[in-house]
Amino acid sequence: MRTTVRALALAAALLALGGCATVRTPSPEDPWEGMNRATTQFNEGVDAVVLKPAATAYQKFIPAPVRTGVSNFFGNIGDAWSFVNSALQFKMRDAADNFARVQLNTVWGVFGIFDVASDANIERHREDFGQTLGRWGVGSGPYLVLPILGPSTLRDTVALPVDWKGDLTYMIRPISARNITYGVRAVNTRATLLRASSVLDEAALDKYSFTRDAFLQRRRAQIYEPDDPRREVPPPLPDESKSPATTVPNPEGQPPAQPAR
Repeated sequence: MRTTVRALALAAALLALGGCATVRTPSPEDPWEGMNRATTQFNEGVDAVVLKPAATAYQKFIPAPVRTGVSNFFGNIGDAWSFVNSALQFKMRDAADNFARVQLNTVWGVFGIFDVASDANIERHREDFGQTLGRWGVGSGPYLVLPILGPSTLRDTVALPVDWKGDLTYMIRPISARNITYGVRAVNTRATLLRASSVLDEAALDKYSFTRDAFLQRRRAQIYEPDDPRREVPPPLPDESKSPATTVPNPEGQPPAQPAR
């Protein structure tokens, strides 16, 4: 809770500074771009100093089978919450798959260390409460970069406390053991993204815009059906720097000449 409060306080401070870092023509989905870019710089600093070195050492010194078992364990915990959200969205087939995954992997996969369900071709359907709110008709709201946590939206940020409560990791006691579990999960997740982040650093001209657009597109794909118009990317703002063409009156009353083809 102390970490959460500090993160929110930092977000508030960055929001206050956002007025000093405004963007002339922000994206319709990213009106707080100045603040979000500042938060992104902060997150990249934390990643460079803490997360990336820890993830690199974790990948170097921990054997691959152990890392796979850790990923499977946390994936099994996530499947339990995905089952709840699939049911809340009335995706009963997805809920049945997630429920079957939890049962098989917990019992036969030794608490999820072995992914028996995937071997049985039972598909994983990742769901969270932000997606549930989206299926219920709650709009995403502006794009928002959270301290430490990274890309989000206003809707997903509001849903975060529910996701935290629904995470089985939250029930681990004592609190010191729970915090260690959170830390292991964060390092393990960052280790799986080492190659992707390196490619992004080399390929993207504007890493912030690329990450934002990819995140928002992925969230729309997770929430809306393929035939739902809300799945499409909203049109960009008109370029105000281009003034509309003016019509020169024809003194003789003749129609204007057509441009050459």
